[in-house]
Amino acid sequence: GFTIETVAQGLTNPRMMALGPDGTLYVTQPAANMVSALRDNDGDGVMEDVSAAASNLPFVHGILFQDNRVYLAGEKTIWLAGVNADGTFSAPRVIVDDLPDGDQHGRHTLQFGPDGKLYVSVGSSCNACRETNPENATILRMNPDGSEREIFAAGLRNTIGWAWDPQSGALWGMDQGSDWRGDEQPPEELNRLREGANYGWPYCFADQQVDDYLPYPPPGATPDQYCANTEAPALTYEAHSSPIGMVFYDGAMFPAEYQGDALIAMRGSWNRAEPSGYKIVRLDFENGEPVGFEDFITGWLQRDGVTAFGRVAGLLVMPDGSLLISEDSNGVIYRVSYRA
Repeated sequence: GFTIETVAQGLTNPRMMALGPDGTLYVTQPAANMVSALRDNDGDGVMEDVSAAASNLPFVHGILFQDNRVYLAGEKTIWLAGVNADGTFSAPRVIVDDLPDGDQHGRHTLQFGPDGKLYVSVGSSCNACRETNPENATILRMNPDGSEREIFAAGLRNTIGWAWDPQSGALWGMDQGSDWRGDEQPPEELNRLREGANYGWPYCFADQQVDDYLPYPPPGATPDQYCANTEAPALTYEAHSSPIGMVFYDGAMFPAEYQGDALIAMRGSWNRAEPSGYKIVRLDFENGEPVGFEDFITGWLQRDGVTAFGRVAGLLVMPDGSLLISEDSNGVIYRVSYRA
């Protein structure tokens, strides 16, 4: 009963998506330093009206609306802008200009928490190293104006996909494991993100295992001692699949058993003998706890298991219950719908 169709194409590196106050779809394009507004003016399901909402925003990636304002995240910057009547953004005002250097992981995502605070993902500056800036490899929390910034959770190499469970209120995130540890390790991690917790990177992975490849010990403890005091993941997933977008499904279109489950975009590996990822997976929750993953959409990695023609990135549940998927290597947005 599921159908997938192309609703927009010709974009440049489309990543994160959000709906504006009037229902306009906005998508960030970090490779073009811009945000586009997309509309389906004739109701045919194709967003034929594509225009620039904002430009000259270096590496803009995260996007978040609050009333008639929009928050945008670049590599070191968070901007705040108003939304004009024509769908463009007013001149962005910088509220944060000193996010940690991104280097290897400079793409940030933004969300408001149940506490009204602004949460920001910050990846590591490297594959596996001792960070000099404690804000790298974290989730940060701050006031909506950018003040009183603090580390909410640490030891997260690159948790770019994360979301609050609307039923339990728990915060869950998918962390990308280090490279160059072999095809099968370390696995990608699903973590329940808690205030003040440390999830182990770069010294530990998976179920509090010591990363023996690191040439230096953790601060103030032996590797075994350090890892024993970190948070273990709730579940793990195939190594190097590169999770990016993550949303809980709260629409009314899909079958009832999807309610309360999460959907995750696995962008796909680049350094694995047999590629992993290149798919959308469903994360099954039962009584507020995750119990397993299953494939939801495959095919970007073709049947030979080697050739990939697209890399999925952002996810957005629409008001009608359909699901949008951005695919950044071909500049496409897909829509998934269901009819019994």
